[in-house]
Amino acid sequence: MSDAPLKGWNHVPDVPLQVSPVFQWPPQPLRILHWFWSSWFFISERLIIVAIACISFFWFQPPLAETQTFAFGWIAEMFIRNVALMTLVAGGLHLYFYTFTKQGQTLKYDPRPLMKNGRQFTLGGQIRDNMFWTIASGVTVWTAYEVLMFWALANGHAPMLMWAAHPLWFVALFLLIPIWESFYFYWIHRFLHIPFLYKHVHALHHRNINVGPWSGMAMHPVEHLIFLGSVLIHFIIAAHPIHILFHLQYYALTAATTHTGFEGMVIKDKNRLKLGTFHHQMHHRYFECNYGSLELPWDKWFGSFHDGTPKADARIRERRKRFTNRA
Repeated sequence: MSDAPLKGWNHVPDVPLQVSPVFQWPPQPLRILHWFWSSWFFISERLIIVAIACISFFWFQPPLAETQTFAFGWIAEMFIRNVALMTLVAGGLHLYFYTFTKQGQTLKYDPRPLMKNGRQFTLGGQIRDNMFWTIASGVTVWTAYEVLMFWALANGHAPMLMWAAHPLWFVALFLLIPIWESFYFYWIHRFLHIPFLYKHVHALHHRNINVGPWSGMAMHPVEHLIFLGSVLIHFIIAAHPIHILFHLQYYALTAATTHTGFEGMVIKDKNRLKLGTFHHQMHHRYFECNYGSLELPWDKWFGSFHDGTPKADARIRERRKRFTNRA
């Protein structure tokens, strides 16, 4: 009974959900290898964003020498590029799944449609509201961090990593950035659920009980500053400009893909590209659970893990009551 799927969902993946096998005992080397392989190959969000970062660097990034001095021209160029990327990813996914309903309800978690209207939304509707906060605040802060990091690299204020000197570390850094993201995201997310910060900052993101691609980066400007601030680690950990682009594009663009509301994109009756996670979808419905990701087991260690079973649901509901009574 405990492994039965929850009611009230259109689609539920295999439950109970499992964290990375790296943190399961006894060690299972083959499962660990399969976990990392399936996270990257052959077609995955991460590999696609590595390609986007490379294309951005070689064709759409001002030369490092130009970024030594702040100037409207190169900053505007980066902002326009980022608006285009976010529009292509979030807008493209929205058109595919919600406007043209190419996949219908297949692999869609929540059976309800996105809200067209609602007084809780700044601009009166969920999609308009999400687009506004994503572009006006999200892309602006994303670009500001890129500008800061490229200026710092160009002026020697941040350490530079070069392929010729450290080729293995150069490749390894791509693999480590998502792990750092998982660690960082859990802790800042718990921080944002402190009642004062939740009410005045994080509640804007949680207007989206049922998520869509534009909701991933729909946040308060303060949350954007905290969320995207993970890139500041590169003032300590050396990185190449491609890593900086990958780091921020990974944060910003996977916010859109993981909030798609669908488990993946079905092509020829098979899930060819994994997208939204049920783990995070439950966080938007139940709030006091699944603050992190399945990459690292923080939620399991601190009692906030919802594995998608009725047993876990009962435990999380009891947890929510305790939080409500405390407030």
